[in-house]
Amino acid sequence: MLDLRPNCECCDKDLPPESTEAMICTFECTFCSDCTETVLHGACPNCGGNFTQRPIRPAAALLRNPASTKRVLKPQGCPAQEMAQ
Repeated sequence: MLDLRPNCECCDKDLPPESTEAMICTFECTFCSDCTETVLHGACPNCGGNFTQRPIRPAAALLRNPASTKRVLKPQGCPAQEMAQ
């Protein structure tokens, strides 16, 4: 089951479970759509993989399986990725 992490690892923007701005890689690294496009250019800085929109867990399912409250943040920020040629 996905953790549904509560924030962007780059800018620390809140990404609640119902957010349509949350993007994840295959390892569930979580970033906002703005950082994935403008800073990371579609490549995860942790694993190099691509991103997809994080699914939204229905409210009823959140009662039984709540989202994570553990915030993950890169203290140095995210390094800008080279744009693909």
